[in-house]
Amino acid sequence: MNTQQESVPSSSAGGAAGHSAVDRDERYGRLILRNKDYVTENLQKKIRNTKLLIAGCGIGSSFAEVAVRLGFENFILADGDIVSTHNLNRQSYIAADVGQPKVEALAKHLKDINPDTKIEEFHDYLNEHNVAPLVARTDIIFDTIDFLDLAGIVSLHDACRQQQKPIITALAIGWGAGCIYFPPDCNCSFRKLFALPETGSVANANYVDTFAVVIERLASRLDPTVVHAVGKALTMMEDGKPCPASQVSPGAFSVGALAGTLVVRILAGDKEIKQAPELLIADMSAVLLSPGINLLEND
Repeated sequence: MNTQQESVPSSSAGGAAGHSAVDRDERYGRLILRNKDYVTENLQKKIRNTKLLIAGCGIGSSFAEVAVRLGFENFILADGDIVSTHNLNRQSYIAADVGQPKVEALAKHLKDINPDTKIEEFHDYLNEHNVAPLVARTDIIFDTIDFLDLAGIVSLHDACRQQQKPIITALAIGWGAGCIYFPPDCNCSFRKLFALPETGSVANANYVDTFAVVIERLASRLDPTVVHAVGKALTMMEDGKPCPASQVSPGAFSVGALAGTLVVRILAGDKEIKQAPELLIADMSAVLLSPGINLLEND
């Protein structure tokens, strides 16, 4: 994990100068007008008032865009990385963003969609020293921290567990996506799921061994190309080289669709949502090969 200087969150307050609350409510009503048959009025109010922490603004950018279009208006964006050209194949950035902090570029993108969005930008990597205050100021946490930063992920999950905050861990899986939901009362922790010590530092934990545990459990359920791509990356990282697995845009944007649906169902109070240790998968490749619906036949 790279050592970063301590970062103070910057705020990007929503709303144009001179516009009243009535103006903002009218704009908001137009923004979410087409949600109406899928999102009740009370649920839409919850969405508008819920504050999201998006930890990891790479793949997390696809969820952020889905969230702001659903009507979420309160965000903390946390990431110490900058936009690179190789991010453009799957993340919500454009060529003009290259070289800018991801939190800054993503905040601009979200405010281009809804200027009234209120955003805190935290341009730093999360760790045990800075994560707790961010979690404390949010209602639901979304985790797409690069898995190479195992200590950062564990610090985030530890803080959520201590503060009884729900957290969603999401990842692109080839042409699809996966989400793991850890509600406040979840019996399964991130540490337990990845066979890590129940408490204490994970600084000496081996990334390859930790992630390989889950990949082995999933191998028979995943597309062979995904298993090959991840296995290839893990093999290269055994020498200590950072080598994230290949990713494509349909998988990355499937993360936004799956996680966006999940967070709305959480706010709706759906008690049947599957939680850790179960992995929720949206496998686009499998859908294409599954039986469809014959539109010429009656039930």
